[in-house]
Amino acid sequence: MKNQVKIDQSIKPFKKNIFVSSDKSLSIRSILLSSIAIGQSKIFNLLNSEDVINTLKVMEKIGVNYIKKKKYTIIFGVGINGFKAKENVVLNAGNSGTLARCVLGLCSAIQSDIKLIGDRSLSKRDFQRVTKPLNLFGVNIKSKKGGLPINFRGSSLLRPIDYTENKGSAQVKTCIIFSAINTPGITNIKAKKSRNHTELMLKYLKYPIEIKKNKSFDLIKIKGLNQFGSFDYKIPGDMSSASFFIVLTLLSTDSELTIKDININPTRIGIIKILKKMNSNIKIINTKEYKGEKIGDIKIKSTNNFKPIKCPEHLNSSAIDEFLLIFLVAAKCKGISSFKNLNELNKKESPRLDIALKFLKMIGVKFKRKKDDIKIFGNPRLELNGNYHVKNFLKDHRVFMMSVIAALTFKGNWKIDDKDSIKTSFPEFLDIIKKLGGRIN
Repeated sequence: MKNQVKIDQSIKPFKKNIFVSSDKSLSIRSILLSSIAIGQSKIFNLLNSEDVINTLKVMEKIGVNYIKKKKYTIIFGVGINGFKAKENVVLNAGNSGTLARCVLGLCSAIQSDIKLIGDRSLSKRDFQRVTKPLNLFGVNIKSKKGGLPINFRGSSLLRPIDYTENKGSAQVKTCIIFSAINTPGITNIKAKKSRNHTELMLKYLKYPIEIKKNKSFDLIKIKGLNQFGSFDYKIPGDMSSASFFIVLTLLSTDSELTIKDININPTRIGIIKILKKMNSNIKIINTKEYKGEKIGDIKIKSTNNFKPIKCPEHLNSSAIDEFLLIFLVAAKCKGISSFKNLNELNKKESPRLDIALKFLKMIGVKFKRKKDDIKIFGNPRLELNGNYHVKNFLKDHRVFMMSVIAALTFKGNWKIDDKDSIKTSFPEFLDIIKKLGGRIN
């Protein structure tokens, strides 16, 4: 089966330095923001994945040209409210929730009928969280059952809003910020803590955005219709991609790994904070700042004596894409690990919380679930000797990659479907695994 991998050997000890793929969140946001800048922006080290390629294609359909060079991509910005779209144009976001939700805000002033579609997985995701605030701005936006496809038409009479974003979704927050940029006046957002890449990029661009932080929420004030110029931006490595190799190293025998030039934005390192609380041997070194973002190297060593965790809920949003991996470490703990309010996991590319628990059951790890609260009963001596087949029915890239990490560290004979899913975010994943010595057929 071409779209399947087979693994029947644990990875041998390794000691390596690696780079991982470029940050997907920053790659997409740099394209979107350079599209509404004035002039030619250069984006270096842009992630070469399906989600990013779809972002370029979507922007091209609304009048933004680009040229891909060997080392950088040139984006020809059209300025705020400078998009031009033909009537009834169809924008295909593929698998990318970031692209789909953010572009709706970016297009809120386009006065043409537009249809937004996505793949099977994306079409099952919740879009009411963005259609509601966009309706308040004055965008005519409709969707069936709160998902894709969405039909919308922007407005020349957008009005600023005051809005509370209480899900901790950076995609929703960015959608509102982008719509606010298109809108005269001041928009106020009370946003539950989440990734802040959009705000940091706008601050670097000297856009008039004010942010006041408190314990649980950020108060964001955006002044609309303030033009800004083109910029150059180099994308660092992706923490979510690095996380697979962090956990691979932790669960392997006598291994060490340094992952270079990773975006260590505080809103992205929840997994490191959680794993360190579980006694994992992880250090961040060689830190620096780049245009508002923090970048550093991550050094990891194998760990044998993991401690269980009562995971602080405030870390959920900064580790939301990495809980599948955290559960693998919890399975090897001596004791019971507990996690609360993980409902957002089921709002991702697939119902990841449900899938994670099916996975734990398959490999014989005991757990208890009460709604969105989970307790995992760890076993430090966990070692598999059976046959395991992971059927990834919604082709979720993170489910595939997590399964590979489990297969390389827990032993057993594995068949893992849908390897092509990694093209959405991390096409080089299996190549790096092989460079570290992983035997994959």
